[in-house]
Amino acid sequence: MSILVTGGAGFIGGNFVLDWVEQSDETVINLDKLTYAGNLQTLASIKGSAQHVFVEGDICDRGLVDALLATHKPRAIVHFAAESHVDRSIHGPGEFVRTNVEGTFALLEAARAYWSELKDDEKAAFRFHHVSTDEVYGSLGPQDPPFAETNPYEPNSPYSASKAASDHLVRAWHHTYGLPVTTSNCSNNYGPFHFPEKLIPLIITNALAGKPLPVYGDGQQVRDWLYVKDHCSAIRAILAGGRLGEVYNVGGWNEKPNIEIVKTVCALLDELAPSAEGSYSRLITYVTDRPGHDRRYAIDARKIERELGWRPAETFETGIRKTVAWYLENTEWVRNVQSGAYRDWVAKNYADRAEAK
Repeated sequence: MSILVTGGAGFIGGNFVLDWVEQSDETVINLDKLTYAGNLQTLASIKGSAQHVFVEGDICDRGLVDALLATHKPRAIVHFAAESHVDRSIHGPGEFVRTNVEGTFALLEAARAYWSELKDDEKAAFRFHHVSTDEVYGSLGPQDPPFAETNPYEPNSPYSASKAASDHLVRAWHHTYGLPVTTSNCSNNYGPFHFPEKLIPLIITNALAGKPLPVYGDGQQVRDWLYVKDHCSAIRAILAGGRLGEVYNVGGWNEKPNIEIVKTVCALLDELAPSAEGSYSRLITYVTDRPGHDRRYAIDARKIERELGWRPAETFETGIRKTVAWYLENTEWVRNVQSGAYRDWVAKNYADRAEAK
């Protein structure tokens, strides 16, 4: 038996592949385009494993996807592959539409053609799981209840709009063609192997380098934080028992304002890797907010707990300590991922954000 994972060299996808190989004896066919966020070093521990077949390629390449499905005959597809950074979507939305919308369409069509030719028992067992984001729901006010699966979609960035479009395609392929799909909308993930353009790894790596710690606006944007390994266990639970056509919100029950996250990371670094210059919090720098910055996300994850018995194993306090410790112990991974392209991106994104006075 095997499964096909798209985007399995990225942050969440890579963690899922590692977790799957550890938890299962099934083979993972890993299709990844190896863009800036794809990193095979993340998968170094399973290099040479018979359980892991890596294929460099694009989900928009229908011929390649058809060939992989015909050759490996997976019992499920887990679809992570996506452009996922809001700031990058503001600077260049076209690539987000191509990968997140056109790529998901191509993958759905390949899956539909493959699934329709399966034998009855294999057809009944097949699953297409689509991994999405809470950002499709828009922004919450301070007193609004958390996002439930029934919330209307109100995306506010090119990234979230492209993910919302992909969610709608997945839903439509189930209702129109009967493709056996499930979807999960997750909150902000953090943990090992996170590319250092996102908040937590950016703060860790900048702090250790003595660089400013950029905080957008007043830093009071609130997010729910989900440890990536908990997210992996949630997807396994959905694959095993999720109802077809259903959406499951996956969250960590950890609402925190961004400035609190930054100060927590600084305090952990003060403890685990103290600087001779004093507390890392001295490096906090407030910068001009990004356009259309959603104020608050929060996930109501009661449905997945009620139906599938899933709850996150980590609190934010345990998960963030593990995360900071991982970055301190894996400086070579961090150095290797901080390529010239990454530095160019950080310079481009923050060069025109003057320090807020």
